[in-house]
Amino acid sequence: MEPRAVGVSKQDIREQIWDHMESQNLADFPRPVHHRIPNFKGASHAAEQLPRLQAFKTARTIKVNPDAPQKNARFFVLESKKTLLVPTPRLRTGLFNKITPPPGATKDILRKCATSQGVRNCSVPIGLDSRVLVDLVVVGSVAVSEKGWRIGKGEGYADLEYAMMVSMGAVSNETPVVTIVHDCQVVDIPEELLEEHDITVDYILTPTRVIATGCKRPQPMGITWSKISWEMIEKIPVLRSLRAREQQAGKDVTLQGEHQHLLEPGRQQAVPLSAGRRPPDTPGPEANSMEAAGGSPPGEGAPLAADVYVGNLPRDARVSDLKRALRELGSMPLRLTWQGPQRRAFLRYPDSAAAQQAISCLQGLRLGTDTLRVALARQQRDK
Repeated sequence: MEPRAVGVSKQDIREQIWDHMESQNLADFPRPVHHRIPNFKGASHAAEQLPRLQAFKTARTIKVNPDAPQKNARFFVLESKKTLLVPTPRLRTGLFNKITPPPGATKDILRKCATSQGVRNCSVPIGLDSRVLVDLVVVGSVAVSEKGWRIGKGEGYADLEYAMMVSMGAVSNETPVVTIVHDCQVVDIPEELLEEHDITVDYILTPTRVIATGCKRPQPMGITWSKISWEMIEKIPVLRSLRAREQQAGKDVTLQGEHQHLLEPGRQQAVPLSAGRRPPDTPGPEANSMEAAGGSPPGEGAPLAADVYVGNLPRDARVSDLKRALRELGSMPLRLTWQGPQRRAFLRYPDSAAAQQAISCLQGLRLGTDTLRVALARQQRDK
């Protein structure tokens, strides 16, 4: 792609990459690629470069991100009988899962283990107390430069995962970092856009090239707590545990806006609503269809679940098609109610925040040629 103009932001570069991949039909499922680590045509071929790296040959434990374009990379780790660690999506239930294929697994079984479903079904969690040492890190990128500068999708999870591994002692500044991207994702990135918490890459694998960046910029030294919000602390239990450990070790773990958070007038701990009341973001009458399928409204003291409406389903779509898309995006609900004849479905999530996050992930998702409509169930009723 053409070099970037002066004065651009990370988001400008992301948008240019996403727009280019969509307009040139370089993207693969899930689409559109906007707000994602893009899955691109040729991703499997690009990953074939990975086993040829000396860093891969000598590695025993390899961490690979869970995104679709790295599926073949995960397979090669398993096929080479190395230990594969995959972060849990959005770090909701921990930091790593160790993939454990069944004894005597064939190549076909290993390929299934490398999928998002396999990661869930054939893995065991790795706790903070495990003495794991990661020899190679494979991350996804939206854009990367030949100098090793990297831009993700903007949520910071890859940077946070790396910082957490540093805090655990699982990686060091010498641990190689690899990214697998399409050739069009290799662009000029101004160094001034890099921040102290941004990770850099040592190798870039594309369908046509292997780029050794020779990057000398130091990797993050650990978690920059002043960049961590209270919302992230509340959503990521393992982050809370790491913060408690570092606080006990005497480190400064002051969070972003922590003093304002403590002094904010009228701030109260959330309490369950009493029976008979419904929070603003929970579903209205549509919820009846879910309850008829086996769900029930939360009672007093129970978590307040929230439902997401998914509409404009293709007439020939099957529930398995939607489940596959949800698995790929890491947005599986507690319950899915399928109403195919009405071309809609309802997804139940544990709370409103999880439902909003799912809506963000599902925006613009297409099944076949149809773009799905996604909204909180009550908002859909109001329309």
